[in-house]
Amino acid sequence: MAVGEARVPLLREERHAHHGEAVKSKQLSGGALVVTSLLSGAAAGALAKTAIAPLDRTKITFQISETPYSWRAAVRFIAHSARTEGMVALWRGNSATMARIIPYAAIQFTAHEQWKRVLAVDTPQTAQEAPLRLLLAGSLAGVTSQSATYPLDLARARMAVADYRSLRAVFTRVLREEGFVTLYRGYPATVLGVIPYAGVSFFTYDSLKHWYLEYTGASPRGMTNVVLGGAAGALAQSASYPLDIVRRRMQTARRRPDQTYPYPTIADTLRTVYRAEGWRGFFKGLSMNWVKGPIAVGISFATYDAIKTALRDISLTLTT
Repeated sequence: MAVGEARVPLLREERHAHHGEAVKSKQLSGGALVVTSLLSGAAAGALAKTAIAPLDRTKITFQISETPYSWRAAVRFIAHSARTEGMVALWRGNSATMARIIPYAAIQFTAHEQWKRVLAVDTPQTAQEAPLRLLLAGSLAGVTSQSATYPLDLARARMAVADYRSLRAVFTRVLREEGFVTLYRGYPATVLGVIPYAGVSFFTYDSLKHWYLEYTGASPRGMTNVVLGGAAGALAQSASYPLDIVRRRMQTARRRPDQTYPYPTIADTLRTVYRAEGWRGFFKGLSMNWVKGPIAVGISFATYDAIKTALRDISLTLTT
């Protein structure tokens, strides 16, 4: 009885804290909700990825080679790139990243909200009652956005490790030398990886927000959202990292003269990495991901929530 009695005022606080956003969502039209989600997601993704671009490029470079990874080696690579190619080189490929991440993040955040509605876990109460559906909503959002933007992801990986002048140059060369199908090399590994990554990321962030509200009686904001998003990012990165290694190897491998690839399938890639580097090869660069991943995810979630709230406030003001 004591537990039930303690829970009643908590639910009231929970409902009160979330009523503002819930009422705003209901007052706005479906189209306005989608537009605000798209704009918020695009801005969140662009800011987060630009912030960690040098670390991202460093991680990809080690992922696709057999060079042993360490923090000292990563720092040496960053210093060498900056010294020999200039600081701008650390953001090489970021234009391709922006071309991909803006539509990717916009679609992912919007798809997540829509999937939560479809699966009926779009309120704190229903989300707590059906955690598996909440996890599924995040996974489906990741698959939706990844499927819509995958060729841009491959082009971004190629630009990060090779000297391409532009995104257009990547597509032109790949299509001319390797064919259209190459634009989707590594797609199965990516989807297999994004299911746990996006699912765990969104699920953890939503769950932490609900728990924070439960124990404090107030919705998290600002730096609190950054911290909660960072925790979600660290857990999600760890859950999906081996498949990220496979994806990068398959994306960046050039076709041999005999028309074959060094990493033809997911299974072949797993075997090749294991034979050459052992099980540690599947987690090479993960420690860097524990730094850059939480930073990116934390910034992304916090930015999305802040911009979405501001845009919906503006939309309501203009329509009233």
